[in-house]
Amino acid sequence: MNQVQKITSATSLTWPVTAALRALAIDAVEAAKSGHPGAPMGMAEIAAVLWRQHLRHDPADPTWPDRDRFVLSNGHASMLIYGLLHLTGYDLPLSELKRFRQMHAKTPGHPEVGVTVGVETTTGPLGQGFANAVGMAIAEKTLAAQFNRPGHTVVDHRTFVFLGDGCLMEGISHEAASLAGRLGLGKLVALYDDNGISIDGKVEEWFADDTPARFEAYGWHVVRDVDGHDPAAIDAAITVALGVGKPSLICCKTVIGRGAPTKQGTENSHGAPLGPDEAAKAKAAFGWSHPPFVVPDDVYAQWNQRARGAGLHADWTQRFEAYRAAFPELAAEFERRINGDLPATFPAATAHALAEAKAAGNVASRKAGQVALSAYAPDLPELLGGSADLTHSNLTNFKGSTPITRDAAGNTILFGVREFGMSAIANGIALHGGFIPFVATFLVFSDYARNAIRMSALMGQRVVYVFTHDSIALGEDGPTHQPVEHVESLRLIPNLDVWRPADAVETAFAWRAALVRKDGPTAIVLSRQTLPAQPREAATEAAIANGGYVLSEPAAKPAAVLVATGSEVALATAARDLLAADNIAVRVVSMPCREAFERLGTAEQATVIDRAIPHVAVEAGVTRGWRAVVGFGGDVVGLDRFGESAPEKDLLAHFGFTPQRIADTVKALLAR
Repeated sequence: MNQVQKITSATSLTWPVTAALRALAIDAVEAAKSGHPGAPMGMAEIAAVLWRQHLRHDPADPTWPDRDRFVLSNGHASMLIYGLLHLTGYDLPLSELKRFRQMHAKTPGHPEVGVTVGVETTTGPLGQGFANAVGMAIAEKTLAAQFNRPGHTVVDHRTFVFLGDGCLMEGISHEAASLAGRLGLGKLVALYDDNGISIDGKVEEWFADDTPARFEAYGWHVVRDVDGHDPAAIDAAITVALGVGKPSLICCKTVIGRGAPTKQGTENSHGAPLGPDEAAKAKAAFGWSHPPFVVPDDVYAQWNQRARGAGLHADWTQRFEAYRAAFPELAAEFERRINGDLPATFPAATAHALAEAKAAGNVASRKAGQVALSAYAPDLPELLGGSADLTHSNLTNFKGSTPITRDAAGNTILFGVREFGMSAIANGIALHGGFIPFVATFLVFSDYARNAIRMSALMGQRVVYVFTHDSIALGEDGPTHQPVEHVESLRLIPNLDVWRPADAVETAFAWRAALVRKDGPTAIVLSRQTLPAQPREAATEAAIANGGYVLSEPAAKPAAVLVATGSEVALATAARDLLAADNIAVRVVSMPCREAFERLGTAEQATVIDRAIPHVAVEAGVTRGWRAVVGFGGDVVGLDRFGESAPEKDLLAHFGFTPQRIADTVKALLAR
C-alpha cells in the first residue's frame, strides 16, 4: 500500500503532511489579518492526496504542455494552493506566504494567473473556475484528437478542479456542467468540498439541492458521501474517476476549519482570521508545535514533488522527441500553437481576407465577419469556437467547420443557450493553450457573459467575442433585444478592445487585430442590416489598424469633423454630401476601435481629431462615452433611451438616425 492509503480518517488530523498545509493557512491569514482559513483547513486531506498521488506536474517547469491542470474554483481558499505550490517545490518562497494579501505579493487574496507561478487561472467570481476547467478539458480532448497518432500520444492529461457550495449555487455551474456531461469529458475530475457552510451560515436553509443527483442527470460519474478527511477513501475515489470515461464529481464531506476547537464547522472559520488563541488551540489539535511559518525538513521532504515531476516530464519529452522524428511537421505545428504564435502564412491569409472582403461588397457586417472567418480559418487550425445557439444568426459557421460531440472531434462547439458558461469555457480554452477561442451571441446578451468577458481582460487572454445584431436596427424584436448601452458598457472594461466595423474591409481588419493580439480579448460588434462598402485609398485602408482614421477629407479646410462607427459611418458620409451641397466642408472619421486609437501617440491622434474645429460623433447607442471624443464644443447623435418594436427603417427614422439630422446637428453646432 502507498503512504496515503495507510492514513485513515482516525489519524489524518495529526498527519504531518496535512498539518503543514493547515498551519501555513492559519499563519498567513493571521499575519495578513485577512483571509479565509476554513476551506484550506477543511480540504487539506483532499489536496494532499491529489497533489502527492495523482496530479502529474513539474514544479521546475510549470508550463510543461502535458501537465495536468489544477483549478481552485473556490478561489477564496487561496492559501490552500499557495501552500501546495510552496510545499511541492514551486518557485514560491516562504517569504511570499508571509506577504499574503499584501501589495505586489505573489500571494494575492484570490489566485491570479501570471502573478503566482503554477496558478492556471484567475479564480475569484465563484463558479467561473469550474467553467474554466471545462474549457481546459475540451481543449485537451480536441488537441489530442488533432495531434496524437497511433503509437505516439503527446497530449494526454487530466483537469482537476476544487469547488465549493458557492460555485454550485452560481448558475454558471449548471451551464458548464451540463455541456461537460454531454461532451463526455472523461479527463475532468471535480472534487466538491461539501462542508455545508457559507458566509451566512449553514447552507441547508437556502441550498438543499441534491447535488449528486443533479450531476448524474448531466451524465457525470458521481461518487457520493466520500469522507473528505480519509485519505484512503479520497485516493480510491480519484482512482476510479480516472477510468470511467465520464466527467466525475467526487462529493467530499468535510468540516470547514477542521481542528479549530470552537470555530470548526461554522461560518466563523470561513472568511476571517481564527485569532491568536483559537489558532494556537487548532495547531495543538493537529499536533503542530512549530513557530509560525516553520515547516520541518522531513515534512518538506514528504511533500516535495520535484524528482517525481522531473521524471514525468522527462518521460513526456522522450515521447515527444520520438513523435518529432516520426512526424516533424506535426511536432513543429504543435510547438507553434502551444507558443501562441501565428503561422508563417498569416500575412497571406490576411491578404486573402481583405480580397474576399472587397469582393463581398455591400453586406451586413455579420456576413462580413463570416467572410473573414472563412478566409482565416484554413490557415489557423487553432481557431476553436462557436455560438450560444445562434450560429446561423451570428454567422460564425464557415466552410470546414465541424462540431465537437462526445464521440467526434471538430473545431466548432455548439454551446447551446449558455452565454456566461460559453465565455468562461472560452477562457479555459485560451488558458490551456494551443487554441484561439471565439464565441458569439447577440450583443444585447453580452450582459449575461459580462463577468467572464471581464475575466478575459483581467487575465489578458486572447479570446474573440463576436456580438451581432448591434443596434436598434435589428428591428421588430423590440427593446429587450435592441442593445443601446452595450457597446459603451463593453468599452468600460479595461484591456478589452471593442471593434465596431463600418463595412467588410473594416471587419477583416477587426478580425486581424483580434488574432494578432496576444495580451487580451477583443469584441467584434457586427450589424444585422446591410452596410455599404466604403471607398478608400490604399493608405487609408492601412490606417484602419489604428482604430480611428480619416475616411474622407474635403478639398477645402474642414469646418467640422464627423466621427462615426459601424452602420453610422454610412450615415455620416451621406450627411457629408448634404453639407457639401450647402458649401460646408466636413471631414469624416471612421473610428471602429476607440481603444486602439487611444493607444496612438498624441501627434498621430491629432492628424485625425483636430481640436481646433467642432466635432460631431454618431453612434446608435448611449452618448456619454463620446463626450470625451468631441469635447465640450462638440455634440453627439446617439440614443439615451431604450428602443421600440418596429421595422428597421422606421426605427432609424423615429430616433433620428438619418443623414439630415446629422447635417442639421453640424449646422446648429457651427451656428453657435
